[in-house]
Amino acid sequence: MLKRAFREQDAAFLVEGAQAVREAIADAEHGGGRVRELFVTSQARTRHPDLVARATALGVPIHLGSGHVLAQLSETVTPQGLVAVCDLRDVSLESVAAQQPRLAVVLAAIRDPGNAGTVLRTADGAGAGSVLFADGSVDPYNGKCVRASAGSLFHLPIVRDIPLAQAVAAMRQAGLQVFAAAGGGDADLDAIERGGGLDSPTVWVFGNEAWGLPDDVLAVADRVVRVPIYGRAESLNLAAAAAVCLYASARAHHRPADE
Repeated sequence: MLKRAFREQDAAFLVEGAQAVREAIADAEHGGGRVRELFVTSQARTRHPDLVARATALGVPIHLGSGHVLAQLSETVTPQGLVAVCDLRDVSLESVAAQQPRLAVVLAAIRDPGNAGTVLRTADGAGAGSVLFADGSVDPYNGKCVRASAGSLFHLPIVRDIPLAQAVAAMRQAGLQVFAAAGGGDADLDAIERGGGLDSPTVWVFGNEAWGLPDDVLAVADRVVRVPIYGRAESLNLAAAAAVCLYASARAHHRPADE
């Protein structure tokens, strides 16, 4: 909580590693969020001269530091010697709804930052228009979440700290059907896909890793959908189930018109 308090106070977060820093710089180059500072070791500067040059061209202050110094900023066991300080990049729920995305994600009380970051990365890969972190979910700027997103945090509009019911209502008003993912759902994902039920714009709601979605969300969802299990596994974890659901929607949305 203390680290989040500092992030909120400074309206900034840390980005570690070459891939994430590259995406942060690219986002800034295209008029997105600002990269405030870049900390780099001499070894990393030698390995990634392009990143240092691009950051310099943007007017980003470059700070050369030892591996020990950067390790104090890093949360990883083996730091890569590159840490950027970036502006928080939240957008409003209203701005996302106004875009009427064909695919969106709502995370409901998702606590594990690795899972949240992986779902964010998957949503990006599936072509989603936004990921909404409802209240009670992990902070998307948590270091582990940022790393797990592998740069996708800079590709998607992020909404956070909104009431779950408000997020769902806004997406429905924007024209998206609401599908709640639940292991005990009465609708089979494969059957829905075969029947064309994923062709329409859809918001997927994924619940907490341990206790799933609250009853009031299940009650207002258009469908409560389960991922079929064909083997002996009891269930899929959150990130795996989200990948199956999101890519099922992506296939439907990108199916050739003549099929």
